Amino acid sequence: MVIVLRWNTLAVAVLVGIAIVTAVWWAGPGVLGTAAAAQGTVAQATVTKGAECTAPNPQETVEITVDGRTRTGILDACGHDQNDRVDVTVPASAGDGEIQVHLADVVTGHDDLRRPIGLALLALSCLGGGTYAFLIHRGPRRAEIPAAS
Repeated sequence: MVIVLRWNTLAVAVLVGIAIVTAVWWAGPGVLGTAAAAQGTVAQATVTKGAECTAPNPQETVEITVDGRTRTGILDACGHDQNDRVDVTVPASAGDGEIQVHLADVVTGHDDLRRPIGLALLALSCLGGGTYAFLIHRGPRRAEIPAAS
């Protein structure tokens, strides 16, 4: 049994897969895991109260000099001793009161490899879906029994 496969049958599956991957790629960096870089300035802070790393949500208290004023900040880190000096990222809109800061050498969010790996897995799933559509369109095959001589 010879199956004649027209070009438009495969073209539809290919075009739908390309459209899905392109739409996800254009949807933005947050769809597959990339986070925007932290906005703010880097400043040096002194740890005033450390936190144990065994705590469920460790936060340390730090003192930061921002615009010539000494401010208190909450650092989402652990394991530092009192009077340790760390570089932190101070948000651009710090406001009054305590400032929520992050370590400057740590990017909060996701790893940069998640986006290309996610796009590759999405493309593979589109390929798998296209193959499945082809097999459904082709229909079941019957095993041919060779004639006995």
